[in-house]
Amino acid sequence: MDLGLKGLKVILTGGSRGTGRATLEMFAAEGADVGFFSRNQAQIDDAVASFSKHGVKVVGKQGDLADLDAYPKLLTDIADELGGCDIFIPSASASGSQLAQDWEACFRMDVLGTVRGCEALEPYLEKSAHGAVVILGSTAATETFFAPQAFNAMKAPLLTYSGQLAQAWGPKGIRVNAVSPGPVWFEGGNWDDIKKGVPDLFAATEATAALGRIGAVDDVAKAIVFLASPASAWTTATNLIVDGGYTKRIQF
Repeated sequence: MDLGLKGLKVILTGGSRGTGRATLEMFAAEGADVGFFSRNQAQIDDAVASFSKHGVKVVGKQGDLADLDAYPKLLTDIADELGGCDIFIPSASASGSQLAQDWEACFRMDVLGTVRGCEALEPYLEKSAHGAVVILGSTAATETFFAPQAFNAMKAPLLTYSGQLAQAWGPKGIRVNAVSPGPVWFEGGNWDDIKKGVPDLFAATEATAALGRIGAVDDVAKAIVFLASPASAWTTATNLIVDGGYTKRIQF
């Protein structure tokens, strides 16, 4: 299936590891030019080399989402160097910095990071014939998950923001959707720490999913890439749950 991504410009926050990296790898393999940032220069260099193998333009910059004052310019600099922005994926999260229980960090990075990123790139997206945003939610925001913590609560307003932004930006030709993953394992991630430190909890969580396994980064990346692509041109204002049946509520 041709997703229609060849030549489009994709900007994703984060992107040097985990789901973000897997997502950009898929975009690059589909022929899209990709831009991203990360705090770790060694990871940036490694990711740039990997994405570039697909023969696309790659822009990787060092930056920190925690610096919200510098963040909008970081995004517009990437867009200018990339030659525009057709697709924006605010993926970086306080959870990736092991700050899932820090209320202020989760609010600033997950909520304000998403909002300010969308505001900064709106003029670029509006110029695109295929403008699309995919916001990263979480099943932790849609169903009770372990214990009350900042990450869970701060993902919930992003789902509301996503739906309302879709209605506001629809007349401008910009689609906005959300993807809410369930538990996902990758080396060095939160669930890798749980697997090593609390293996019984990891096994119990895996057994609870209808499909009997923890997610992989590619499982989520494929959903993000499809929703962002022109192949999904009539889909907006939706929240796609990608969790292997981990959550148990009925969706209408």
